[in-house]
Amino acid sequence: MSSNSNVRGYVLAGGASSRFGTDKALVELQGKSMLTRTVELLSTVCGDVAIVAPTDKLRDPSVETILDRWSGEGPLGGILTALLDAKEKSRSDAWNLILSCDMPFLTHDWLAFLSQRALQSVGEAVVPQNTHGLEPLCVCWKTSAHEAISAVFESGTRKVTEALRKLRMEVLDEQDWKRFDSSGRLFWNMNTFADYEEARRAIAMENS
Repeated sequence: MSSNSNVRGYVLAGGASSRFGTDKALVELQGKSMLTRTVELLSTVCGDVAIVAPTDKLRDPSVETILDRWSGEGPLGGILTALLDAKEKSRSDAWNLILSCDMPFLTHDWLAFLSQRALQSVGEAVVPQNTHGLEPLCVCWKTSAHEAISAVFESGTRKVTEALRKLRMEVLDEQDWKRFDSSGRLFWNMNTFADYEEARRAIAMENS
């Protein structure tokens, strides 16, 4: 499974995990932490991968860790941190695939499709959407989006979906992603420990 050197990858690992009860980036599925699983998955798609985290407690010597500039301000602060890092390391028209670390059912094939779609897009963000709305934590962002996101963030906005609506979006609906979602859980994320237990059961059944 080859990676695409034209797309940088970032894993957001800065959530407070207040409803989860412990740091969900560090809970294990199939013998690996969610953070490690997500980094390894993203590495099959992106040429360079980094972790955005509030402290060095999640530091992996094999993966660059970037300090979240707005720790405690939600995922939008982590996304902006990633885009500003990308600004320093790549062209303004480069693409960045930014994921939350708590989505256990993402797949290589879907992320590869999303990345390729972004490279062909004239938008500033390529965003999947389901019947409940946009999926803001599995998005390809153009590096130049940092300008609009910075302005939105400074105005007090913290919802990623509101920030996305300030950009030129290419929205991928069910006809684009459903073929990658055989289990019906592609964008499912773990907000609570009960969600984690459900994910463990589902993965065990898939591998039984």
